[in-house]
Amino acid sequence: MRWRPVRVWYLAVGLCLFATAYAGPPPIAREEIAYLLSTVSASDCEFYRNDAWYDAKAAASHLSSKYDYLLARNLVQSAEDFIEKAATKSSLSGRAYAIRCQGSEEFPSSLWLLNLLARYRESQHGVRICCRAQNARQP
Repeated sequence: MRWRPVRVWYLAVGLCLFATAYAGPPPIAREEIAYLLSTVSASDCEFYRNDAWYDAKAAASHLSSKYDYLLARNLVQSAEDFIEKAATKSSLSGRAYAIRCQGSEEFPSSLWLLNLLARYRESQHGVRICCRAQNARQP
């Protein structure tokens, strides 16, 4: 079979579109999500999931597994996507996740992570994007 320039062009465009469609989140989102996961893991907090409290390392491991699942399906394009789709509620029961750290009250995990993300972005880029909850203790 002889390749014609038009066929090669269509093939190249198709491959580019395919690669773009399955590229996953941009590098900045991957960096932010990695920061969130590492901060969760290193925290002194407990995480509530499906009627039980888990330590920080178990929570980070669980969230990382959910992130991998979402990545494989190209369902995460930002840190906010990660928080919304992996760290807000149980995919099985639909119950909301929560977090409690020593010396503070219980908070929805999504709020805690959004506040953490806002602080990270502010420290990295000088940009404040999220309103902070009063008394939400961050690690």
